Amino acid sequence: MVGTGKDLFDFIANTLATFVDTEDILLDSKSNKHREAGFAFSFPVRQTSVKSGNVIQWTKGFKIDDAIGKDIVKQFQDAISRSGHDVEISALVNDTVGTLAGGRYNFQEETMIGCILGTGTNACYVERADAVKKWKEALPKSGEMVINLEWGNFRSPWLPRTFADDEVDKESVNPGDQWFEKMVSGMYLGEIVRHMLLRLAEEATLFGDTVPEKLREQQSLETKHVSKIHADISSELQTVATVLHEVLRIHDTTLEQRRIVHSLCDMVGQRGGRLAAAGLYGILKKIGRAGPNKNGFALSRQKKTTVVAMDGGLYEHHHPYRKYMEDALQELVGTNGPYEVFLRLQNDGSGIGAALLAASHSRHRQTE
Repeated sequence: MVGTGKDLFDFIANTLATFVDTEDILLDSKSNKHREAGFAFSFPVRQTSVKSGNVIQWTKGFKIDDAIGKDIVKQFQDAISRSGHDVEISALVNDTVGTLAGGRYNFQEETMIGCILGTGTNACYVERADAVKKWKEALPKSGEMVINLEWGNFRSPWLPRTFADDEVDKESVNPGDQWFEKMVSGMYLGEIVRHMLLRLAEEATLFGDTVPEKLREQQSLETKHVSKIHADISSELQTVATVLHEVLRIHDTTLEQRRIVHSLCDMVGQRGGRLAAAGLYGILKKIGRAGPNKNGFALSRQKKTTVVAMDGGLYEHHHPYRKYMEDALQELVGTNGPYEVFLRLQNDGSGIGAALLAASHSRHRQTE
């Protein structure tokens, strides 16, 4: 995650090579045949063609400075060549766009938004092409264009930030960037809770006169631990006790202490889920799928369905977070609008969508 572009892409290329070799054995396929692949890349890129684009910046804890400003596909393609395999990258796809494409392929209802909630977060949506002012070429025949929002970098004085958010931002590899992502995504929720517990331990003696040393250790509490705590609905909160004991070395906790820890995880999860829902609602308003129709999409009297294709481990596995998000979106959209909105999980949506888009741009048609 921190190093050189060559190290990163040699690692990815070698992993791809191992996969290809394994598949060749399983499928009794020729190992030297030409292949094409889609490249799902979940970082901000200035895309210059369907299979080229320059890295703008890294997010989600990555810091590969020598790759910034360079064509990401060329760097990956060079690494694949060094691995000795004949694989051509035929489509560079942001992971949200891949999720949207996978949703369009898999779901019967109209998918208008792709959203990732995992280690990081981002979203894309289908916009009217004539509303895209930066586009100077001929408009596509469909009249539509996909917009990658990079919403993880959204910042506003109205975001409900706390001292813990400031600490997480200060300790990150990209201070001042990705405010929204650092409040809602999986890489940071554990750290937010850790900072809050540390403050309570120092100022309110939550765990007695001695502050547990593990609370001072960065990344000692991960989001997967917060998810386990949050999901504990037992009367004695035994899972909370187990996580505190095994992860933070906090032993013999009282039920009241466990309730406070559980409440903190619930508050952080609720805030994250509701903020993510607010982001989706903003997109829905922009494209006329919530509230008054202001964006030119035709509406009929019959209620229609709009799907948000979702991917990412946080959304898939952190069930209380997911429920807060779904409830908040329905609360915002309401029941009287012209559209029903549903969040649909698209497992490995980004990878599937990248493969579909690569196939649609393939220069080599299979003849057998």
